[in-house]
Amino acid sequence: MSFNGFPRKTLTFLKDLKINNDRDWFAEHRSDYEQYYIAPALALIEALAPVTETLDPPHRAEARLNGSLRRIHRDTRFSNDKTPYQTRIHLVFWTGDHPNRSAGIHLVFADDHFGYGAGHWAFEKDAMERYRSAVMDKAKRTELEKAAARAKSVGCILNEPEFARIPRGYNADAASAEWLRRKGIVARTHEAKGHDKRLFTSNAVGYLSGLMTALAPVNRWICKHLETGSAEPGN
Repeated sequence: MSFNGFPRKTLTFLKDLKINNDRDWFAEHRSDYEQYYIAPALALIEALAPVTETLDPPHRAEARLNGSLRRIHRDTRFSNDKTPYQTRIHLVFWTGDHPNRSAGIHLVFADDHFGYGAGHWAFEKDAMERYRSAVMDKAKRTELEKAAARAKSVGCILNEPEFARIPRGYNADAASAEWLRRKGIVARTHEAKGHDKRLFTSNAVGYLSGLMTALAPVNRWICKHLETGSAEPGN
């Protein structure tokens, strides 16, 4: 399926939603949501599906709401922020059995910027043990460093380590210590930098294909060394 770019009115809808983030306004602009949010997002997912299938590893693209297109409704149960809607379009392409449980590539389209990234936010216990063993291995760690460098080439930087100290029982040198202080691997854009003009044209798929190809090695490393039985998580 062809994709001719996001309509400029998508930016208008997202900006207006940010200002009027309430259910009454949303109900009045439901048609704009369908036309400028849902429709172009699903069209982009369908256009990217042949690309994601050829990545190494293959990434799943599901052109449906709550598939590759994440829900606009926020879960406010445990948040002080009670605004009901996300004010950005969030797409995810994953490698495992579930978008929240495996590595993936994330694309985020907001009114004032476009962000993207790859990785897995937090490893489960067994995967964490495999991760720590892998980064203690020089060859595997070097492979991860090369994947991170490839992601950096398209503007994605690794998140800062989450733990202040390395876990007990590891006698780590400086090269592995920083990796051991992580709970997951995420490389992503960190600053709002506006929108590449190609996102609004028929060149959008080609542009995004290049980004996704550069991000895929991060997920390949995770799948290869940590995620048994999967080939999947990112602004």
